[in-house]
Amino acid sequence: MSRSEPLPRTVRLLLLARVVNRLGAFSLPFLTVLISTDHGASLTAAGLVSAVFGLATIPSRLAGGHLADRIGRRTTIVLGLCGCAVAQLAIAASASLTWAVAGAVLLGLAFELYEPPSQAIIGESVPEQQRVRAFSLFSAALAAGAMGAGLLAALLGRWDLRWLFVTDAATCLACALLIHLALPRDRPAPPAADRDDTAVRPLRDRALLSVLATGTAYALINQQAVIALPLALARQGLPAADAGLLFTAAAATTVLAQPLIRLPWATRLTTPVALALAHLLLAAGLTGLALSRTLPTLLASAAVKSLGDLLVMGRVYALVTDLAPPGASGRYLAVFGTSWGIAATLAPVLGTQLLAHAGTTALWSAMAAFCVLLAALHLRVTPESPRSPQRRAPEDRRSTTPAAAPDRRR
Repeated sequence: MSRSEPLPRTVRLLLLARVVNRLGAFSLPFLTVLISTDHGASLTAAGLVSAVFGLATIPSRLAGGHLADRIGRRTTIVLGLCGCAVAQLAIAASASLTWAVAGAVLLGLAFELYEPPSQAIIGESVPEQQRVRAFSLFSAALAAGAMGAGLLAALLGRWDLRWLFVTDAATCLACALLIHLALPRDRPAPPAADRDDTAVRPLRDRALLSVLATGTAYALINQQAVIALPLALARQGLPAADAGLLFTAAAATTVLAQPLIRLPWATRLTTPVALALAHLLLAAGLTGLALSRTLPTLLASAAVKSLGDLLVMGRVYALVTDLAPPGASGRYLAVFGTSWGIAATLAPVLGTQLLAHAGTTALWSAMAAFCVLLAALHLRVTPESPRSPQRRAPEDRRSTTPAAAPDRRR
């Protein structure tokens, strides 16, 4: 299959379902705002609640990878989406800070269940040469839904922030229904005696751990931009709901810039070089956020930053899928995905403290400098492929086995 051939029907249906889900997925950046305004919590307390949410996503992601490889991709996705809907409604209906915190913890425990199976379906359904394109399109599908979500956030956020959580719950249920009806039925996992699980040890794979370390640093920067942005705008005298407009600008850039991924010069870039370039673009966008004081310049900075995000998302998930042995991509993607849980735990605390004690300029400037350091680090430690000389995984049995072969059970 060439790079330009259509993606499999299963992948296209999954992309459509995630567009539906993403339409309401802008409640999370406003969780700290809701807690501080509706429940009277301090900025520090609101950041700690978001950190608790992030901590809960770590076991959620690992459980999602485990369930994806055991009970099936479709079942795990539906389970996670329904759990998110229940939690979102609980937050929207919360009458006290205690109930809001309980809803945030429940949301964290369900929030990442559907990510490993979604990514595993994409990685296992397309050949290796199409994975960067497929994961970039997955990012674009989320961005397409995010364009509508950003506008909804700007409109509903001015009315009542609780409606953002209700809308998110509705789109989670709609996505779950679409996944249940459209994706192929899961087939039972083989008996334990027939599975060679003893050789699948993601945490002993040094190449994966290297990608996990740099991925966690990237996720921390990404989550700062998402969680701290509404608060940063409010401190600059702009409406917090205008963050929805910036999110929309970033999402539109992700969709419109998709052809750049398929340009010859872009496809020839090695993974370390592509990721280094991505982080330099992130640094430029974050510098723009640090210096901007008007909405138009903030929108332009968000667009530049989104170009870096686009390069990262396509490359890094394709690399992790390549690193995984056959049948274990769910667990590998789950371990890598804990980077988002770690970042979601740390970002609210770091972001709120920097905003409270140093201001918005210091926050975005620090993140930009961090991106420059990461760009240099990628050139030194990121493997080019599973067959790169840098790769020295304990399970060298994979050196003679094509990585992440399509799941023939589907």
